[in-house]
Amino acid sequence: MGNFLAGKVVAVTGAGRGIGRAVALAAAAEGARVVVNDYGVSMDGASPTSAVAEAVVKEIEAAGGEAVAVGDDISTMAGGQRVVDTAVSAYGRIDGVVCVAGILRERMLFNMTEEEWDPVVATHLKGTFTVFRAAAAVMRKQRAGTLIGFTSGNHQGSVSQANYSAAKGGVISLVRSAALGLNKYGVTANAVAPVARTRMSANVPMELAEIGEPEDVAAFVVYLLSDAAREQGVTGQVYTVAGPKIAVWAQPRELRAAYASGGWTPELFAEVLPGSVGVDPMPMLARVEAMEKAARDGSRPNA
Repeated sequence: MGNFLAGKVVAVTGAGRGIGRAVALAAAAEGARVVVNDYGVSMDGASPTSAVAEAVVKEIEAAGGEAVAVGDDISTMAGGQRVVDTAVSAYGRIDGVVCVAGILRERMLFNMTEEEWDPVVATHLKGTFTVFRAAAAVMRKQRAGTLIGFTSGNHQGSVSQANYSAAKGGVISLVRSAALGLNKYGVTANAVAPVARTRMSANVPMELAEIGEPEDVAAFVVYLLSDAAREQGVTGQVYTVAGPKIAVWAQPRELRAAYASGGWTPELFAEVLPGSVGVDPMPMLARVEAMEKAARDGSRPNA
């Protein structure tokens, strides 16, 4: 057992499998007491069971750590609140929350149904909000705490996962809003975009040149939960972790601007925009073209 998180209480959603499980185990191994949350659903969000969360608690206890399971659905306000209430009831405080829980329901945008849109956005985005909201109320009083949301490189867009991409983009904006609103209370907020071998990444229709294991991501999350990250002023950031690689994403900003002193007309936009403002190239378009070519050739493109 280490002591990088000694004395801290951490709640992890989606902690029954994959990256969430790795985070829960790593946090416990570094001295944190852990609330293990997992609704126990399949990858599409069906067939819930509390057994997966309880199994991770047993793993932590067998290694000498302390943990408690919460099988609630964090896409509900009551579920998110119960995760935080359990931490406070069992251990007296909450120092960090890590929102990993997610599901997939893939469909092209023009065929996507409400039943395929709503649960994905609810689990990823609302599920992050419900836990953040409950934790922020406690952390504000403590004047300390760390919020960590999980996003994806697919926040740039996706061919057949508009629901997932929209939710992951929302998580980034939620994290940045939390960082801005809670900074004066000593609370940090960051997002992690992992590239790791999980049951979700197994369905990516391209060869991922940069990919690691859930444990790589977990080590970084432990750092973000630590006093070291707080003292180094890490907040409002989005990081990719892919095996040996770590990268930070740029903050949103305007690239170029043009002004019309006499007001704009459609004709003037057509004249000015191409030369003065232009477009910002979309890297994902090139990837989509490579994927389409690979599908025709019966191979998988590199990403």
